[in-house]
Amino acid sequence: MDTPTALVTGASKGLGRALATALNGRGWRLVVDARDPAGLAAAVAALPRPDLVTAIPGDVADPAHRRSLADASGPRLDLLVANASTLGPSPLPRLADLPPAEFERVLATNTVAPLALVQLLLPALRAGGGRIVTVSSDAAVEAYEGWGGYGASKAALDQLTAVLAVEEPGLRVFAVDPGDMRTDMHQAAFPGEDISDRPAPETVVPGLLALVDGDLPSGRYRAADVVLAGADR
Repeated sequence: MDTPTALVTGASKGLGRALATALNGRGWRLVVDARDPAGLAAAVAALPRPDLVTAIPGDVADPAHRRSLADASGPRLDLLVANASTLGPSPLPRLADLPPAEFERVLATNTVAPLALVQLLLPALRAGGGRIVTVSSDAAVEAYEGWGGYGASKAALDQLTAVLAVEEPGLRVFAVDPGDMRTDMHQAAFPGEDISDRPAPETVVPGLLALVDGDLPSGRYRAADVVLAGADR
């Protein structure tokens, strides 16, 4: 059986690193990226099978970087996880105070880049009957003060994901809300606060793996609900 291949963006820490660790432990070949070269190298070195990993540091908002990721993925891709995100300014500003240039930067990373990457990778995903996972947020559907820019970017990503699922019935296409996690990004949203009570990113991985392994239809899911649904079977 061929070794499955996954591209996971934003894999140097948080949920991306936790998922990459789980997939690599299963023997998957990985293509991973992150903005911080040193952080990405350290994360890859700690994986169970670093020999199966191609690490390409860079910014998903950069078209040349996206092309490098697509080239490294090869002619067949089993899984794309669009995980790389940016929060925007910290502390989170009200919409009245959100600089338009900052909002454009958030949209470029969280919304435009995942679509552009999908466009490059669709031939490889179609060849493998692959799966696409875009990492969403409850801020995409709930109105939290200060979260307007980030939430709008994820709401747009949700809609792109939903339409893609309709347009590509041969693929499984999922938007996943991981819930609150104990990550650097979540800490940046609450500077100076103690977020140690939030779940570790590793607790979200079973829900993502259930979507990778299972037969759920394309759609938007909360990771916790996927785990509970599997436990009830």
